Formats: sequence, structure tokens, C-alpha cells
Amino acid sequence: MYLEIVSPEATLFSGEVTSVTVPGVDGEFQMLENHAAIVSLLQAGKVKVKGNITIDEAFADKFSKGSNGETILNISSGTVEMKDNKVIVLAD
Repeated sequence: MYLEIVSPEATLFSGEVTSVTVPGVDGEFQMLENHAAIVSLLQAGKVKVKGNITIDEAFADKFSKGSNGETILNISSGTVEMKDNKVIVLAD
């Protein structure tokens, strides 16, 4: 599936991934290939991305590596939309 992570300043990441886990306001949830369409508010927490991911050098300092090989981005709030195997995270 395709993931875009967008902040007010720039598009931090865009590319193919295998899974995305986000901090929803009712709890953390994961989206995989062919997930049902969803729109949700996000709270402060970690966006965890799995897959063979290359982060642009300009934004590398915003991401970290997790213990399970995930790429992690800390956010303070945002929204997520999943539709037709495309995930868009609007993050603050």
C-alpha cells in the first residue's frame, strides 16, 4: 500500500509500505494492505511504519528506528485517511 506523511511544512515521506500503525484517539490501530476505508483523528504518539523505507535526508532527524525494525515518527496530533490502499497521515 502507498503511504504519505504530510506535515504543515512538507511531505515527510511518500512510498510503498507493508503496514502503518497510528495513535488513534480511541487507541492505537494498524492498517495493512486492503484495509477498509477509514478516517480518524490522531492523538499524541508514534506513527510506526513497516517496509523497506527510505527517508529523505532533509527529514531523517524526525524519524527513528524501533526495536522491531519499524520506522517511527512522533506526532502531537493529526488525522489519517485510508482509502483504496492509500494512507494519508496529516501530522502535527
